Amino acid sequence: METFHNVFQCAACELNDNNPVVQMAGRWREKYFRNDNPIVLELGCGRGEYTVGLAQTYPHKNFIGIDIKGARLWAGAKQAELQQMRNVAFLRTNIELLENFFTAGEIDEIWITFCDPQMKKASKRLTSTFFMARYQNIMKPDGLIHLKTDSPFLYTYTREMLRLNNYPVLEDTDNLYAADEHFEDAKALRTHYEQQWLDRGMTIKYLTWKLVHKQTFEEPDIEIEKDNYRSYGRNYVSTTNN
Repeated sequence: METFHNVFQCAACELNDNNPVVQMAGRWREKYFRNDNPIVLELGCGRGEYTVGLAQTYPHKNFIGIDIKGARLWAGAKQAELQQMRNVAFLRTNIELLENFFTAGEIDEIWITFCDPQMKKASKRLTSTFFMARYQNIMKPDGLIHLKTDSPFLYTYTREMLRLNNYPVLEDTDNLYAADEHFEDAKALRTHYEQQWLDRGMTIKYLTWKLVHKQTFEEPDIEIEKDNYRSYGRNYVSTTNN
């Protein structure tokens, strides 16, 4: 990973003002992308398929894929290097640490694609109010957040979180590929993981909302049916699930 010019790595124990990755905060356009184009993050990007695919589709935007697992990031970083893509970077770190690497208003858009729904602890969900408070510290006002998920649990939870906190929802479907609406951006790319769920008869859920900056947040306190197929591991899908 250290041989790739498009990969930046920083663990929690390495956070300090002298760390060159921390010093990138507020300077990604100047120091790496060398343009004034919008910056888009993909959180929990895995192998980077979506990050690279979005960068290919939107050459006038800059994309940064973020994940903690280097073995996953390697694939996307390698592909971007081979194709000499200048609008792609990868950041290996914990998503909870985002505010150390970006400054206020630096990020225009966020994609959350097929993340773990974290059914046991709300604060770990990437669409929780815990993370909304952190995202707004690095995003421009009214920046867009996209969620693409196979999880009925996370979809239901996120819709309730958006309702309680009065976030403007721009797009919403519980069956993306059967939707009458176009949803061009969400349909344009399919990761290997997404195709696995589609092949098994799962439906893909999709939401887009504006991240209106807020002072207070209300966390959902409702009972949500758990994803039964996840209790068996991510390679198993119950034949009774939709």
